[in-house]
Amino acid sequence: MKQAGNPNAFAHVKRELEERRSLLEEEMRQSNEEKVTDDQVQDPGDQTVSSTMETLKSSMQDSRLAEYNRITKAIEMLNEGTYGICVDCDGPISEKRLKSFPNSTRCISCQEAYEEQQRE
Repeated sequence: MKQAGNPNAFAHVKRELEERRSLLEEEMRQSNEEKVTDDQVQDPGDQTVSSTMETLKSSMQDSRLAEYNRITKAIEMLNEGTYGICVDCDGPISEKRLKSFPNSTRCISCQEAYEEQQRE
């Protein structure tokens, strides 16, 4: 399978994806090192705030990891020569979509169908 679109445009996309992936790696590393509490005895209000902060931190880590995985997949597709090709229908993903969402793996039609299926 060949890549869709302009291969020269993909070199720029790959650089941007690799930069974003590096940034996410650093953010995840820092987040893992951060402590939400100072391990001192807490009253119930402090415990509630700490619990909420831990939940928020966990949610942010999950979001970063999901984005990291999507970016890694896009870079793999660039290296394999399948970037810009929909994983569902093998059709091209529009350049406009790739510019907006460089880690897209589906064309608009297949993405909409996928999201509809997820809602069911």
